[in-house]
Amino acid sequence: MYTSSQETKLRVLIVDDSSFMRMAIRGILSRAPHIEVVGIASDGVEGVEKALALKPDLITMDVEMPRMDGIAALKQIMAKQPTRVLMVSTLTCEGARSTFEALDAGAIDYVPKNVSDNKDAQRSFQEALLAKVMEASKSMVRKTVGVERPRILKPSEVRPSRFAHRRISAVGIGASTGGPVALQEVLSRIPVNFPHGIVVAIHMPKAFTGPYADRLNAKCSLSIREGADGDIVKGGEVLIAPGGRHSSLVRQGSNIVLRTAPTVDYPNYIYIPSVDLMLTSLCDASGGSMLGVILTGMGNDGFKGMQHLKGKGGVTLVQNEETSTIYGMPRACIEGRVADVILPLDQIGFEIGKIGS
Repeated sequence: MYTSSQETKLRVLIVDDSSFMRMAIRGILSRAPHIEVVGIASDGVEGVEKALALKPDLITMDVEMPRMDGIAALKQIMAKQPTRVLMVSTLTCEGARSTFEALDAGAIDYVPKNVSDNKDAQRSFQEALLAKVMEASKSMVRKTVGVERPRILKPSEVRPSRFAHRRISAVGIGASTGGPVALQEVLSRIPVNFPHGIVVAIHMPKAFTGPYADRLNAKCSLSIREGADGDIVKGGEVLIAPGGRHSSLVRQGSNIVLRTAPTVDYPNYIYIPSVDLMLTSLCDASGGSMLGVILTGMGNDGFKGMQHLKGKGGVTLVQNEETSTIYGMPRACIEGRVADVILPLDQIGFEIGKIGS
């Protein structure tokens, strides 16, 4: 893990085929006193060469490039010299699909590319880039290639849940950095006959949540889709809160219904979509009979929701430090004493299945 200090700067390599983006990213990062841009590459081939030669702490990697694209370059770097990589992605469905492929290949996170002339958009990109770079610098490097993965436990090998007797009627899951890969791991281990509805809030832009839901639906046995205003939470189905908006849950008769709203309606929630808002409202809509789950992510979004849930008698489950890409969100819950169960990533899906059975 990289630790910033006055003596040591974060060494960054920029890989992008656009001279404008190379110059823009370099300008943003060079102004930060704790960051040093140690190299620039204009395509994936040059990016791999410079990554091996310069051994940077972190790489910003464009997705679409000539000679070798960002995903191919990423795979080579992770095979030869695992390094923290932050993908710079276009805000399109195709950009989203490529980004998720890169995350599967070992990238830590992504930042949406914004080449607009709008000053607010430029400022937003600058703030997001700096924040994501510093988040990624604190993360563990995912050595996905050439390294033996932890043995996946069979359901019979996982210890019985001490909350298996607890009545629940819904599950809420929150995640951020590292969440796309972690959530796929969790949902793939929940049985197809799971009797309760699941709502997920993961920090993603508007263009990404739809393709992400489609990707999960193709890889998991559960029915998974991007949620829409008015959707009913149903057993065996997973609703992914749409990006760019906030999602809350309300009780309507015998149903729990998803409501989406523009961010201006909830100015006190910084993260979008808000995990706190989703968990708190789902708790109220279910009368506290729910399971809340917090996976890897930066910051403390989800802590207040889990605190509210625990006060209402619900069950709270948190990913452990060792398997979290970023330990911020789980740590907030653990240090705040609102985590009933703390488990490694490969056991969380099984635990959800047992508590909800």
